[in-house]
Amino acid sequence: MTYFNHVVTEEQNKTRLDKLLSEINPDRSRSQIQTWISKDHVMVNGEPSRANHKCHTGDEIKWSIPEAVELDVLAEDIPLSIIYEDSDLLVVNKPKGMVVHPSAGHQSGTLVNALLHHCKDLSGINGVERPGIVHRIDKDTSGLLVVAKNDHTHVHLSEQLSNREIKRKYEAVVHGEITHETGMIDAPIGRDPKDRQKMGIVDNGKPAVTHFKVLNHFPDFTHVECQLETGRTHQIRVHMKYIGFPLVGDPKYGQRKTLDTEGQALHAKSLGFTHPRTEEWLEFEVEAPEAFQEVLETIKKMY
Repeated sequence: MTYFNHVVTEEQNKTRLDKLLSEINPDRSRSQIQTWISKDHVMVNGEPSRANHKCHTGDEIKWSIPEAVELDVLAEDIPLSIIYEDSDLLVVNKPKGMVVHPSAGHQSGTLVNALLHHCKDLSGINGVERPGIVHRIDKDTSGLLVVAKNDHTHVHLSEQLSNREIKRKYEAVVHGEITHETGMIDAPIGRDPKDRQKMGIVDNGKPAVTHFKVLNHFPDFTHVECQLETGRTHQIRVHMKYIGFPLVGDPKYGQRKTLDTEGQALHAKSLGFTHPRTEEWLEFEVEAPEAFQEVLETIKKMY
């Protein structure tokens, strides 16, 4: 097993241990690092510590990266809509209703199950249940995802995400008529203190920025395009609710009285990034699925 060492600098004084290690290991998630700490894979001055430990100048941090656990997620022959593929990555058009990776209650039928059948190799950075998964979209959101086949690709794509260099645009249908043509929402997102199953706008949340423009006006609805500057959990759903225009069909953040859409009317329509190996700019776009188009047609027939 390989060990790594770091001596805390003056600039890093009083930084939380998990935050410091996530800065040193940008290809690892904060939750992964917290798991290392909880299982004593991280030592501060030779002693086990806690994730919220405040580091001090001169502290010596020593850690090891646990070996990958043998994958126990089953490969399943599930059709995939692959928009692009090469030896380093693939871009997939995920259908509405498909979960991205296995979790409690969703051990099969996920995008990961399908990817494992399609690909011999996927990046192992996000653990055995999320191989190749660089970013996610919600179960009932359709659209584009990039998947990494190796760790080199995963690290570079993650850096582009962190540096806000990946271009992601979504289509959504919201309740209420937005009277202006464009807007920007800059509001921090974190766990809702009153309901841990939800995200919300909280003072100590992570920075979150969404740009939007109106595509179609209706008396009680608006068809919008949203461009993410950051990528927080449920960001568009939370931000649009925050400004008073919740997504149509959203069971978690929407209105009680809404259209029957079997989930939020949200589609990841375009995705652009720099290829980690060739350094070529790649950009892809897919039309919203039939179910999304039917929502728009239903609204048009109302007026």
